Amino acid sequence: MFKGSIVAIVTPFKKGKVDEKALGDLIEWHISQGTNAIVPCGTTGESATLDYKEHYRVIDLTVKTVNKRVPVIAGTGANATDETIEITKHAKKSGADAALLVSPYYNKPTQEGIYRHYKAIAEAVDMPLVPYNVPGRTASNVLPSTVARLAEIKNIVAIKEASGDMKQVSEIIRLCGDRITVLSGDDFTTLTLMALGGKGVISVSANVMPKEVSKMCSLMLKGQYDKAREIHYKLEPLNAAMFIETNPIPVKTALAMMGKIQEEFRLPLCEMAPANREKLRKVLVDLKLI
Repeated sequence: MFKGSIVAIVTPFKKGKVDEKALGDLIEWHISQGTNAIVPCGTTGESATLDYKEHYRVIDLTVKTVNKRVPVIAGTGANATDETIEITKHAKKSGADAALLVSPYYNKPTQEGIYRHYKAIAEAVDMPLVPYNVPGRTASNVLPSTVARLAEIKNIVAIKEASGDMKQVSEIIRLCGDRITVLSGDDFTTLTLMALGGKGVISVSANVMPKEVSKMCSLMLKGQYDKAREIHYKLEPLNAAMFIETNPIPVKTALAMMGKIQEEFRLPLCEMAPANREKLRKVLVDLKLI
């Protein structure tokens, strides 16, 4: 379940509502392009601006559309433990294969608080859980020693690591071994993280070039590092372009330029500045995506 290219899929909007047809079409495209699993309602899916009804609907629709062809890892994290449990219970009921749980944001919990947060969720919901460490958004870091404690809990099976710190990734793998699967949370670190023993990526760039991200991960898992490195360098301009402005603004703009979704966001996210839009367009043209 937790290897290869796992897309953190966007949530398309149309006239202020979730564009369910566009979402379904994206899912079908990903499956045809070799994406290994799908994450609805992650950061890239603008989970922070979805109300409960929409959040549940996106998870339900994704599970139904995928229809067991690839795993669905539903984004269910929140900054309150009780709220996270409530959303995660719905994901399990909907038929999701696992839940992705961002470390509590804004609260800045201690390492003990982070551990107890995930432990409480694991005890409340019997399904595979994937903690998500992204210090740049949460204002706290899930340290390797805490990951090692979490790896002792049977249904905490993987971690999405987006600290960008390969020393930290190496320490997690050294401490945990095969007890937990490590996934990249940043496209630009995927190759390096997998070389250290990680198994794949929960990807933004896969929204735009799913076949290439999947192929690169497959080659890394097979030990074909030279061929994987070639794809890595091909993807590097796209990886950089996806963060010209705050994610998911560039990726949704790119997909709109490619004709796959409407270019629509929810405040406080908004359209790209003209100069950045032109930079993104040039990358897409160079990659022959538009």
